[in-house]
Amino acid sequence: MATLTVFNLAGKETGKVEASDKVFGVKPNKDLLYQVVLWYQNQRRKPYAHTKTKGEVRGGGAKPWAQKGTGRARHGSIRGPQWRKGGVVHGPRKERDYTSSLLPVKMRRKALAMSLSDKLSSGNLVVVDDLKLPELKTKALLQILGALPVKHHSVLFATSKKDAVVEKAARNLPKIDVSVATSLNAEQVLQKKVLVLDTAGVEALVKQLS
Repeated sequence: MATLTVFNLAGKETGKVEASDKVFGVKPNKDLLYQVVLWYQNQRRKPYAHTKTKGEVRGGGAKPWAQKGTGRARHGSIRGPQWRKGGVVHGPRKERDYTSSLLPVKMRRKALAMSLSDKLSSGNLVVVDDLKLPELKTKALLQILGALPVKHHSVLFATSKKDAVVEKAARNLPKIDVSVATSLNAEQVLQKKVLVLDTAGVEALVKQLS
């Protein structure tokens, strides 16, 4: 069983909690993590680059010159790809779909357990007894971060249930995200340097992934 140290919001150690090795003691598999993270990224990916073909470029309706008798190469339109301001051949199109078929739930859960285990083994997992802000202010959240043993500014807060106060307090902080523990995925966990969980969130993750 993995042993997690629990802190209060003042940064003082209040006890320890045991968690299943199936969640916080999984050996990482880089190939699986890469496949799962890439799948999550592709699900959100939206192509913006878009080039026009010669049929979409404005102009070029009239044949530039006669087919024969001019001594020049034959052309049917001044909007072909060989012309300046002409269409683009094999360019990027916004119709491209990067989403793939559904990834098995077992793979996603395994990758999440690996990412949580990596945070614990690297010392970047912080567990608090209860993540409740005294007031809806960004300053209050920054004071908590200063008291906790957090080594980086890139932090992901994961609460046991949706907390609008914490979400709004973290809204102005560019490197801090807030999520619900049961909605975490491997990409979210690996994207941030430090993961801060409350004890109820740890229990929910263990119940979900065990």
